[in-house]
Amino acid sequence: MKIDQNTAAVVTGGASGLGEATARRLAKDGAKVAIFDLNKDRGEAVARDIGGTFCAVDVTSEQSIDEGLAKARAAHGQERILVNCAGIAIGQKTFRRKRETGEVIPHSIADFRKVIEINLIGTFTMIAKCSAGMASLEPVNDDGCRGVIINTASVAAQDGQIGQAAYAASKGGVQSLALPVARDLASDGIRVMTILPGLFHTPMFDGLSEEVRKSLAANVPFPQRLGKAEEYASLAHYIVTNDMLNGEFIRLDGAVRLAPR
Repeated sequence: MKIDQNTAAVVTGGASGLGEATARRLAKDGAKVAIFDLNKDRGEAVARDIGGTFCAVDVTSEQSIDEGLAKARAAHGQERILVNCAGIAIGQKTFRRKRETGEVIPHSIADFRKVIEINLIGTFTMIAKCSAGMASLEPVNDDGCRGVIINTASVAAQDGQIGQAAYAASKGGVQSLALPVARDLASDGIRVMTILPGLFHTPMFDGLSEEVRKSLAANVPFPQRLGKAEEYASLAHYIVTNDMLNGEFIRLDGAVRLAPR
């Protein structure tokens, strides 16, 4: 599918990291981009910079998503591209012991639920809402393509580390969505793909020391560095423009395989 000035796109988590880079790349390609995020100041700044629209959206709230889509569609028309980048990560073992007392404390179920609600249910809610809108559009090429959906999982979906039960479960769910949803939407000409980023320098890494970041980068076979958000955005661009990419996931990881810890 060609990206041009008639193409509307929605990027969740578009105020920073992978989402921001993708919003900027799609805008550079000519698309009209709506940024969905909770960071109002940063989101509005990025939207101004790329000539897009910011929508304050909580992906765990169906009402918030509906209001965001209404605003985005009023500004740009029905979206043909959805890129889901909104997500959080926490670190908790299935249970832990207090050093002082030996007391066993199970994983917070509230925290587990929150990760699933944002990373997995939030992603699927956006898919369902946007694909329903895309189905109303006319195809844009001879293949009958009406739209493209790109989801963000993680290599943790396959290589989940110690303390990543919630995160790995949520991202494993996102990875597993690709094929059945692609099959659901095939008759309407809507493609679905998932990217599994490896170790990327995003805001999640900003709290780490330079020494720790270098240590993480040393685990990547080649190139031996953290990924750049622009490299994720470049792959997202390619997925949109190549109609044979559908129902699959792509690891974008420099051949890294995460160790247990």
